[in-house]
Amino acid sequence: MKYSLILLSLLLIVTSCNRSKEEIKPVLEKITESVYASGFIKSSNQYEVFSTVNGIVVRWMVREGDMVDKNKVLLQLSGVTAQLRVENAGIAAENATRAANSRRLAELRLNIDQAKMKLDHDALQLQRQRNLWAQQIGSRNDLDQRELAWKTSSSNYEAASLRYAELQREISFEEKQAFKNLQISKSQAGDYTIKSEYRGKVYDILVEEGEMVNTQQPIAVIGDATSFLLELQVDEYDIARIRPEQKILITMDSYRGQVFEAVVTKVKPFMHEKSKTFTVEAQFLQSPPVLYPNLTCEANIIIAQKKEALTIPRSCLQEGGFVLLANKEKRKVSIGLEDYQKVEITAGLTVNDVILKPAP
Repeated sequence: MKYSLILLSLLLIVTSCNRSKEEIKPVLEKITESVYASGFIKSSNQYEVFSTVNGIVVRWMVREGDMVDKNKVLLQLSGVTAQLRVENAGIAAENATRAANSRRLAELRLNIDQAKMKLDHDALQLQRQRNLWAQQIGSRNDLDQRELAWKTSSSNYEAASLRYAELQREISFEEKQAFKNLQISKSQAGDYTIKSEYRGKVYDILVEEGEMVNTQQPIAVIGDATSFLLELQVDEYDIARIRPEQKILITMDSYRGQVFEAVVTKVKPFMHEKSKTFTVEAQFLQSPPVLYPNLTCEANIIIAQKKEALTIPRSCLQEGGFVLLANKEKRKVSIGLEDYQKVEITAGLTVNDVILKPAP
């Protein structure tokens, strides 16, 4: 038994030594370097619907899955008070019109006519008195009285004209203001009828009839029914290597075992402070047959490819960029592209060199 244990130990040592001395040669093969990203599917033009006013949902005009055009009514909120404001503003606008103030204008117009008649009469009397005075008929006091009467009539006529012009200005201002208030009231009342911003599909309804909504909570999700995009999160360490038009390989839990191709369309130049990631948008080159918003996905963004590169396993590369040859020589190498399993050697090795692969 004792000798058996010794032999077993020697066998294990020899096996371990053989493993640590596994020899391999560099290989010419295809290599692809990529950046990993995770994300989700998003409908094109997808947006959350918000209300600009607080209110209770009276009635939904659409259901989940319905297609809606732009400005299609989605739901109606309770807005009795707003409707009363519209009616009140309508009454005020009606009473502020020029037609509604015609009597006030007519009264001042009559005052102008009377003042003009008095002015013409006093002007005639003044002229007659001046003619008499030229013939040395009458007194100076009579002439002064006629001149004073004419000046008073002239001032009264000017004042009546100014009052008429001022009333016209006031009526015009009040009329415009009243109609603006009516438009504002109608607009506010219209806020209780919520409409779609774009043509699309109603993907989700977030509140039920009878529930209270406010301006801070989304009430529905709408997006394009036929066009989808990918929204990926890329680590800040890799973002400098991402460019539009780069090819992407996509996998999804919804389509296990399948790989889809996409292309980078936009790199948003803003880092999320908490996650330290950047958002990258992409489009499918050929979309899966069925897609829904918020489906998760994983992506490999292809940075570079070579059809024929000299490669070795990444495990053979030692710290500092060295490899260990079969003759125990430690040689410095230059590396190029890398993937998860292998690395490209651009200088320092040839296909005829033999290197040692570390034990697993």
